[in-house]
Order: sequence, then structure tokens, then C-alpha cells
Amino acid sequence: MAVKIRLSRHDKKGYAFYHIVVADSRAPRDGKFIEKLGTYNPNTNPATIELQFDRAIKWLQNGAQPTDTCRAILSYKGVMMKKHLLEGVRKGALTEAVAEERFNKWMNEKAAKIAAKTSKLVEDKRSQAADRQAKEAEVKEARAKALAAKKAEAEAAAAAAAAEQAESAEVPAEETPAEA
Repeated sequence: MAVKIRLSRHDKKGYAFYHIVVADSRAPRDGKFIEKLGTYNPNTNPATIELQFDRAIKWLQNGAQPTDTCRAILSYKGVMMKKHLLEGVRKGALTEAVAEERFNKWMNEKAAKIAAKTSKLVEDKRSQAADRQAKEAEVKEARAKALAAKKAEAEAAAAAAAAEQAESAEVPAEETPAEA
């Protein structure tokens, strides 16, 4: 039986949410599976991945083949690195302490990269909000100036009309003789 580590889609249309499962390669995508290893939510930034680390390593060591996307997810979480180091220990190329030290160093670097990305995203969001607010203030000022100019123009026109009316009221109207 060929065993695969793959994604099983759940949730609604347009909002994908996946379960990371171990399944027979002949089973349908969302069908029967052997074990659920975790979840993957690509809708968040960065993507949210929850994974049973030890179970994933066990399945990989037992010969389960991850799909391309699952391989990328497992690599991102460090499962593939840990498997690689454990293979080195098994072959005698590394000691277990050295392998653990390398893995912890790699995980700390990865965590720092992820933290930097999330802080950059938050900073970008703040700067975009500040830029948007500044642009809105400029538009508001421009509208206020235009409205003030329009009011001044309307007041000037009203004053001119009032002056014209007052002038015409002061001039006596000429009477026309009535025809008999």
C-alpha cells in the first residue's frame, strides 16, 4: 500500500482550509485517511500551520511520501530537516547531540525570520493606514477650500443682487401716460 502525506480540503468555497493527513494514495482527496497530522490555513498571513511533529517524522521514516505542497509545509515546520539529521545519526555521520544542536539552531533562525516577517507586515499595515489618513486629510482640506470659495462666491452674488435690487428700488419708476 503506497502511503502519502497530503492535504484534505475542508471549509467553504473561496476560503480553503486543509487537514494534513496520511492516506492511501488510491483514496480520494477528501476521503478516507489513516491519520490526521495537523491543519494548514493559507488564508492568514503568514499561513497558519499546526502539526504533530513527532507523528510526521514517524510516518516519513516509515516510508510515507509527501506531496509537493505537503513537502513544502513539512520543510517549513522543520520536519524534513529533523528527518535528514536523524538519518545522519542512524548512519553514524553525526551524534545525536550535534544533530539536536543543529536542529535547534535552524529552528531559532527560522523563528527569527517568521517574527521579522510578521513585524514587517504589522509595520506596513500601520504605515499604509497613516498614508491613507494623510491623503484623506488632504482631500478634506481641498473640499473645505472649494466649499469656502463656493460660499464666498454665492455670498458675493447675493450681495450684488441685493445691491442691484436696492438700486432699482431707489430709482422712481417712470410713469407712462395712459392712452385714451
